[in-house]
Amino acid sequence: IYQAMIGSSANPGLRDFAVAALMVEGKRVHDGVSFDINPTSRQVQENLIEMGLYTKLIRAGGRIHESGCNGCIGMGQAPATGRISLRTVPRNFPGRSGTKEDQVYLCSPETAVASALSGVITDPRTIDMDYPRFKEPEKIIINTDMLIAPGVNNEKIDLIKGPNIKPLPQFDPLPDSLQLPVLLKVGDDVSTDDILAAGSRVLPLRSNIPEISKFVFERIDETYYKRAIKHQEEGSLIVGGSNYGQGSSREHAAIGPRYLGVKMVIVKRFARIHWQNLINFGILPLTFIDPDDFVRINQGDVISVSNLRSVIQNGKKVSLVNETKNKTYETEHVLSERQVEIILIGSLINLVKKQNKDNK
Repeated sequence: IYQAMIGSSANPGLRDFAVAALMVEGKRVHDGVSFDINPTSRQVQENLIEMGLYTKLIRAGGRIHESGCNGCIGMGQAPATGRISLRTVPRNFPGRSGTKEDQVYLCSPETAVASALSGVITDPRTIDMDYPRFKEPEKIIINTDMLIAPGVNNEKIDLIKGPNIKPLPQFDPLPDSLQLPVLLKVGDDVSTDDILAAGSRVLPLRSNIPEISKFVFERIDETYYKRAIKHQEEGSLIVGGSNYGQGSSREHAAIGPRYLGVKMVIVKRFARIHWQNLINFGILPLTFIDPDDFVRINQGDVISVSNLRSVIQNGKKVSLVNETKNKTYETEHVLSERQVEIILIGSLINLVKKQNKDNK
């Protein structure tokens, strides 16, 4: 193997790092392995230091990185092309590591450490070592000194922003009638990384929606941005298969398409978290009642719907007309009353602003 990486910003706790430290105590990882440690948080770091475990990882050859998304999302620790990287992170999609031709395998901390020591993928049950039993300390250090309480008059505070930080775009309420071109049709298991790639080339733009939106669907269709920006005002839609939006819960995979004018996404089935993110930013998520209708819509078709606002307020079924083929498709939504409110007003932020204004 080329790399063994333990930790990420989501999932691992103190136990994962402690077991790794106890396994490498008095040992050195293989000369050809990069042993990367991504502490979940400052709290985990402080407890590892207090328990004397951090030193064990460093002495064994561990490369300690700052707490954050880091290698899990391709922000550093990118593996060499075609080389095996073992990782204890929760996500694994092609190229997510920051290397297009990566060979990433997800595993347990025990497997990652055993493999780092041997230099090859190793079952930790086969190594000559008693399993390190870790007992949580009775008192976990929780340092809140760096948490700053909000001020009394927050609305009067000026935010200092660099040139790459832009305000979140304003999103308009849902129109009552739509006539939208199908700008992209995708298959099953499209991930949020497919919708908007991770990695060091894209993520530094996360506070600049107009710029980061240039990468929307780039991995699937490099022409998408240029085509979508032309329809930004009147809008467009996406058609997809099953498990659309799987993977990381990054909001930008919804914000980017919304900025480019996507008003509606019609699929066989949504991944749950991305479905909620679409709603939060005012994109109407619909599913085919007849999944076979998926094959009856082509990229480039124009889909229309009338009286949309009252339709989603008063029922779950939405009839769509394919103006190109003169066909009608039945779709449905499963929005709650509050989610319908969000869609109608254009975004969750718009709804919160309205509620705050009404309460003054």
